[in-house]
Amino acid sequence: MKQIIECVPNFSEGNNMEIIDQILREIKSVEGVKLIDVDPGKATNRTVVTFVGSPDEVCEAAFRAVKIAAETIDMSKHHGEHPRFGATDVLPLIPIKGISMEETAEYARKLGKRIGDELGIPVYCYEFAASEEKRRNLANCRAGEYEGLAQKLIDPAWKPDFGPAELNEKVKKTGATALSARNFLIAYNVNLNTTSTRWANSIAYDIREKGRVKREGNPLTGKIIKDEFGNPVYIPGLLKGVKGIGWFIEEYGIAQLSFNITDINAVPLHQLFELACERAALRGIRVTGSELVGVIPLQAMLDAGKYFLHKQRRSTGISDEEILKIAIKSMGLDELAPFDPKKKIIEYRMENQTQKNLVDLTVKQFTLETASESAAPGGGSISACMGAMGAALGTMVANLSAHKKGWEDRWEEFSDWAEKGKSYQDQLLRLIDEDTQAFNGIMEAFGLSQKNESEKVTRKAAIQQATRTATEIPFRVMQVSYESMEVMMAMAENGNPNSVSDAGVGALAARSAVLGAALNVKINAGSLTDKEFVIQMLEQVNELEQKAIEREKEILEIVNRKIASVC
Repeated sequence: MKQIIECVPNFSEGNNMEIIDQILREIKSVEGVKLIDVDPGKATNRTVVTFVGSPDEVCEAAFRAVKIAAETIDMSKHHGEHPRFGATDVLPLIPIKGISMEETAEYARKLGKRIGDELGIPVYCYEFAASEEKRRNLANCRAGEYEGLAQKLIDPAWKPDFGPAELNEKVKKTGATALSARNFLIAYNVNLNTTSTRWANSIAYDIREKGRVKREGNPLTGKIIKDEFGNPVYIPGLLKGVKGIGWFIEEYGIAQLSFNITDINAVPLHQLFELACERAALRGIRVTGSELVGVIPLQAMLDAGKYFLHKQRRSTGISDEEILKIAIKSMGLDELAPFDPKKKIIEYRMENQTQKNLVDLTVKQFTLETASESAAPGGGSISACMGAMGAALGTMVANLSAHKKGWEDRWEEFSDWAEKGKSYQDQLLRLIDEDTQAFNGIMEAFGLSQKNESEKVTRKAAIQQATRTATEIPFRVMQVSYESMEVMMAMAENGNPNSVSDAGVGALAARSAVLGAALNVKINAGSLTDKEFVIQMLEQVNELEQKAIEREKEILEIVNRKIASVC
């Protein structure tokens, strides 16, 4: 699985677009990095930038951005409403896909060391990259802001994690940078059918971690209770990891609850939405919808859609597109403006829009492409396609069974089978393009130069590696297609009897996918010089072929018996 992280640097410049553009050019100069969002603020004199990519790509882009910010922003002349202490004020890395927080924190520390060593900028690591507990909190690291940086740097307790511990001439200009690995932060607003900011705040205080000020007697007008140091005492709210306030949006003429979810793993989006609905209803107020500010990981939206499907006692083994529709409509994310998943979901923003994928073609286009004079897509991709269609039929029977009248008490059983079927289907859909890409890899290897002995050796090794990949991918098609037959077997035995023939056709398609992919394994394996690998591979191929034929026979016996009973 490809690793993806997000970086959300805050630069201390929000007015001079020439400087901002220079920084953006540096970020975009790194191949593979996707610029997601740019949000300059004039009053804060601060620009928040969001970009994503692989860890190495993102760290390189971040380094280049910090370097150009240090060259173009003079902190000794900076003024703005937002707390700050550096040209690149904060530089958080956020794990998005295929990477742990621990791994992300390690990347953050390596980046911090590089910034300190090569650019001479003091770096403080906070949150999951922090070297000690007191540095986990950004506010502690940035306390005193730029104006207090000279004293902070010479304080042994606040020596930077990386870079110089003095306000030299360069640091006077660049200030310091706070760098972290942190959880994905979601900015999320909930719309209310009221104009009352007081009621909106009251609901937000119920929910947010900080809660509300504790008072004597009347909770609204009573005297504020303070601790021994004179600070207000707070009654904690219901959700940890959530910050929130209420406000009135003049543009829409409504009050909103404005939340920041600092740990989406601990507080799912749908949980916050449901709690907002509950606390609003206690005050006679109705939630009419919600608004997502910025972007969100795909899984968070899928989790929300599945949550609402479960509430409706409906199968969750449906396409991602349908699950997203349920999430969007259930939370009213399109009330104030259209919600386009292609623009609001990080993984979709990462997709290469110019790349032509076979799975995105219509059935007619795919068929015509296969029939063309091009050698790809060929038998491997077609086998994967047959397997995907077979798994889809098994999934369809499971979904129909989950929604069958009179079987309401079994919906979850069939929903689980539909989820399994969808997983097999999704894997096989990906393998359609992977098989064609593997074939193209062989062609590219054969096209390498062989003008001298060194190039000949390199070319030969590349051909062998590409051929091995082109052998392993159809073998994976065999494995997944065979595994998917468990869904067709279960649906033939226990699914909606009116669709038993579909389970049978699914089994036929899966078996054909196994046998078809086997042919591709065999023909590619014949070109490999690693004979031990070839022998082991062909033994597994023969075993899977026999298992698929036997499983197909078992399923068809059940299918034909049930069909015969109603004829």
